[in-house]
Amino acid sequence: MTDPARPRPAASDPAGGLRSLMPALAHKTYFNYGGQGPLPTPSLEAIQRSWGTIQELGPFTSSVWPYVASTVAGLRRRLADWCGVPPERLAFTENVTSGCVLPLWGLPWQAGDQLLISDAEHPGVVAACRELAQRQGLGLASLPVQAAQGSLAEATTSVLEALERSLTPRTRLVVLSHLLWNSGQLMPIAAVAARLAVHPNRPWLLVDGAQSLGSVPVAEAAAAADIYACTGHKWCCGPEGLGVVALSQRLLSEARPTLIGWRSLANEDSGTATFHSDGRRFEVATSCTPLFAGLDSSLSLLEREGDGLARLSVIQQRSAALWNGLQRIAAVQTLLGQPPPAGLVSFTLAGHEPAAVVEQLGQRGLWLRNLPEPSCLRACTHITTSEADVEALLEALQQLGAGRSGPVAGQG
Repeated sequence: MTDPARPRPAASDPAGGLRSLMPALAHKTYFNYGGQGPLPTPSLEAIQRSWGTIQELGPFTSSVWPYVASTVAGLRRRLADWCGVPPERLAFTENVTSGCVLPLWGLPWQAGDQLLISDAEHPGVVAACRELAQRQGLGLASLPVQAAQGSLAEATTSVLEALERSLTPRTRLVVLSHLLWNSGQLMPIAAVAARLAVHPNRPWLLVDGAQSLGSVPVAEAAAAADIYACTGHKWCCGPEGLGVVALSQRLLSEARPTLIGWRSLANEDSGTATFHSDGRRFEVATSCTPLFAGLDSSLSLLEREGDGLARLSVIQQRSAALWNGLQRIAAVQTLLGQPPPAGLVSFTLAGHEPAAVVEQLGQRGLWLRNLPEPSCLRACTHITTSEADVEALLEALQQLGAGRSGPVAGQG
């Protein structure tokens, strides 16, 4: 597996250029990129221009279809490059959950097949797997990865050993996030895929990429997985309502469409209802074209800040500064024992309920979030996070830990 922690040239002006294009960052200190990234003004303008173009051409005329097709195809090519797969192996979705569920439910299941789900997955994906298991008569098992809280090398060893202990002759699917949404640990997706490839059942590998696209380079992992689902509204800082899923050629050959619409069809005008042979078979019907223009703009802006490894280097600098600062606060305990491999920094503050801390920090203009399992606080650093942002959060947490209220951020 490529080590994303290896130092790379830093992106240019990391907290300046792109940050200055985000109105949401003008008057607040923001650490919620893992929930939703701020939309840059050029991306908002791209959305508005796209709406205008569609209305000028006519929303349902022969003149508008080339523009729609070009906009969608352009984003598909850009995302294919990010994901390291051919464009035909991508399907556009609304979000990560639909990107996971649509192909998952189309796979050829047999009663008794087992779904092996990591103990650090998002509840939305877990719920979908549980419902699938109930309907298809499948078994459920847990893959313990939450405890992998050491270095990246230690985590890789721990996860692969846990996988070896958890695989059975009935295992037919493994569900694992690329970057764990709760602890912030990075999972060895390519190595897991290689192990599954020699299993007698050749289990499918479903990867939740909600926290990885726009945060860490994903090409190696996305190309190795059977289902690699991402969204544009988190670390990519695009508009909500648009995601993408990268699919393996094996899955495209064996999975059937689930939720079906005109975009699933190779020829909408024919009465044969033949499905696309590529990723488009899992696309459904009308999407909001301006969102494609907005996400394309956001991805382009990120590319201007440096390649994926350069951006990750900046993210790591900020997350390491935050993690190291947290070690100096007696009341704080970080989930990971070493600086995070990416931008998710999770921790607890002794004597304080996480939800109450979020509320108190929000009153100071500092925004992070609390997580339910494990119960903790999560702060996300991006290339738009400044040193001053990190220091402001550390100072506020120090004051809370010491039982002091302190001034509101930016007011003295």
